[in-house]
Amino acid sequence: MAFFKQYLLLLCLNQMASGLFRFMGALGRNIIVANTFGSFALLAVLVMGGFILSREDVQKWWLWGYWVSPMMYGQNAIAVNEFLGKSWSHVPPNSTESLGIMILKSRGVFIEPYWYWIGVGATIGYIFLFNFFYTLALQYLDPFGKPQAILSKEALAEKTSHRTGDSIELSSRGKNSSDSRNESRRSVSSRTLSARVGSITEANENRKRGMVLPFEPLWITFDEITYAVDMPEEMKTQGVTEDRLQLLKGVTGAFRPGVLTALMGISGAGKTTLMDVLAGRKTGGYIEGNITISGHPKKQETFARISGYCEQTDIHSPHVTVYESLVYSAWLRLPPEVDSSTRKMFVEEVMELVELTSIREALVGLPGVNGLSTEQRKRLTIAVELVANPSIIFMDEPTSGLDARAAAIVMRTVRNTVDTGRTVVCTIHQPSIDIFDAFDELFLLKRGGEEIYVGPLGRHSTHLIKYFEEIDGVPKIKDGYNPATWMLEITAAAQEVALGVNFAEIYKNSELYGRNKALIKDLSTPPAGSKDLFFPTQYSQSFFSQCMACLWKQHLSYWRNPP
Repeated sequence: MAFFKQYLLLLCLNQMASGLFRFMGALGRNIIVANTFGSFALLAVLVMGGFILSREDVQKWWLWGYWVSPMMYGQNAIAVNEFLGKSWSHVPPNSTESLGIMILKSRGVFIEPYWYWIGVGATIGYIFLFNFFYTLALQYLDPFGKPQAILSKEALAEKTSHRTGDSIELSSRGKNSSDSRNESRRSVSSRTLSARVGSITEANENRKRGMVLPFEPLWITFDEITYAVDMPEEMKTQGVTEDRLQLLKGVTGAFRPGVLTALMGISGAGKTTLMDVLAGRKTGGYIEGNITISGHPKKQETFARISGYCEQTDIHSPHVTVYESLVYSAWLRLPPEVDSSTRKMFVEEVMELVELTSIREALVGLPGVNGLSTEQRKRLTIAVELVANPSIIFMDEPTSGLDARAAAIVMRTVRNTVDTGRTVVCTIHQPSIDIFDAFDELFLLKRGGEEIYVGPLGRHSTHLIKYFEEIDGVPKIKDGYNPATWMLEITAAAQEVALGVNFAEIYKNSELYGRNKALIKDLSTPPAGSKDLFFPTQYSQSFFSQCMACLWKQHLSYWRNPP
């Protein structure tokens, strides 16, 4: 019994110390200031904690510090729990007190047993107190320095290049493609863009039945999406007169189940911005336009429950295994109707899908130090989102920082995810030929946030190449050249100036744009008999279940990496 009481007290002390230093960090708002606060707090708490100076040694005018020190309550509770136990119950000769009580009195520690529970209660009180002040500091204390709008490097580079007229000059390619290759490309049958709602549902019905946890295939449409932020002060001082910086300009498209879409564009095109707007991750700025989920207006609180987002940076707890990471995510994000055994079966299925079964017991570790490789972390990031059983998944640069072999493994995982009938959208910067061929459709943006091609790629990118080569002045692609690289080169701002064309206007006047608008109109109408998504609670699990999951994971991390 004494062991469990000791463990409870140490757990409370750990949480109390964590809350104290979180509060110091939020109060300091700067690493130097926070370190100063932390050093002073550590000195005061330890000196007044009753160990370095006993209660009798503290001067009267400093005695208040002894009573407010959280370490004092922990120190007394630990001492009482230890020295009032059976191991110290021996009574020495010529004494009426046990050995434990004599030791407690020699250090000025209270000898009453109830001081253990006083210590536990006090540390729990300090946990709530420090976390309360921590929350207040985060809410009301502004960062040091002058506040300013946050812009990505891409957006800033875009605005600067437009203002100064800087551009990269590209040499025009000759039209040296053979007629036979062009004829071969044109002979490939065109993939239809006018897929209707009924065919989408039918195509994914069999996939739904094969899952341990069935999901509802959903599609997302967006029409005339614009996004702007307040103009940064530093740009206003450079002569910019506009009040807002436009990052997306009337973007229109649709992402469908079972179709892997590549979201591409040069730096500053707004790839990640568009994905963040659709995913509801933009909390500032000005968003206009219409977004629907399977024909129903998008509601962010509902959309967050049926979507996943794989960030470019892989953030994982280092001291848990691959399997435990997935169990933790599934525990928090699957509905309470899914029991533990079904949840674990689904985790096993996801691990097999993303090829993580062979390393299920491996610790995640720290990036670049130990544990999983970069490619394995990417797949774990995808799996962490998949165990939530989402219908729509956004992936930001899933192959960034990977060599050709690792990127191919990750793309195979992404392809497996799409084949389950989910809607998957990936931002890709400059993929290899093999990776580019893995995608079904392309959503291409130009610098400034305007779409210039939205449609199918075709086998070996034949549809994409045919579309751009039909534009007057666009150089033909060379044999064996990467279509993705060629596409980005010919649509660069410098090439637009050289050709005297506007690819965004050409797309808006094309037959492809008309077919896309018709498709969006069809997909923006809810299927007959369908109902808007609704969840009775804000979160999948109750507050108690969330606490249990977090304590379970913290226990594993604490056990494997004690302070």
